[in-house]
Amino acid sequence: MAKDSKIEWTHHTANLWWGCEEVHEGCDNCYAKAWAKRYQPVPIWGKETPRMEIKGVWKAFEKYQRLAEAAGEVHRVFVGSMMDIAEKPMFLINRLGVQAIDVNDNSPIDNTHIRQRYFNEVIPSTPNLLHLLLTKRPSNFNKIIPERWKTSPPANVMFGTSIVKRSQLVTLLKQLKRVNGKRFLSLEPQLENIPNIDLNGIHWVIQGGESGPGKRPFDTDWARSMKYQCQVQQVPYFFKQVDKIQSIPDDLHIRQFPVLA
Repeated sequence: MAKDSKIEWTHHTANLWWGCEEVHEGCDNCYAKAWAKRYQPVPIWGKETPRMEIKGVWKAFEKYQRLAEAAGEVHRVFVGSMMDIAEKPMFLINRLGVQAIDVNDNSPIDNTHIRQRYFNEVIPSTPNLLHLLLTKRPSNFNKIIPERWKTSPPANVMFGTSIVKRSQLVTLLKQLKRVNGKRFLSLEPQLENIPNIDLNGIHWVIQGGESGPGKRPFDTDWARSMKYQCQVQQVPYFFKQVDKIQSIPDDLHIRQFPVLA
């Protein structure tokens, strides 16, 4: 977890577990995978590898809610920077690699248990937090959310997906729009121009290039095109970065946030 996150479009990050696997080209230089290899003593990345339970996340949500409520504000929380909220069921381990166990019946638990606790307990109790649920698997949203959300989505949740190339656009956008509620797009790391995008039903667009070792080039004209498309379709637009090295051009210093009404 991170209070006052360095990710510019969120106040905080929160992870229910650590670990994931690559899905598309946007994952090729995944910072989360590199962090996991560097800081975790057991493998938590890959198709069949257990994920690591993060026990401190529940207290973190409580803290973030207190801070936002005291300030009379709504704070954004990205769930999560080291996981994918819509990943398939995966068994959980602790930091020593020991299987996580349900204290009630001593049965092994997976991330489904954690996810349902988050949906059913945390989100209703944190009205001053806007939960940003970002996935590369938007087709799974309607499989994992509570049934009641399908007709009455929470006001403090936004569903998002990551799109990096034109070839992903039609499929992922269609899948995202099947989930009811507020929706956002994360076009980062964008790897090619996306000249035409139907933003009907999308409530926020975040865009940016790749940073770090092996970063792939980003053309700022891609951002100008997306900025224009958002302006025309009246969607809040947030430009995050070129590559963390190059300065953001003055005409792209746009950091709008979603309307919460």
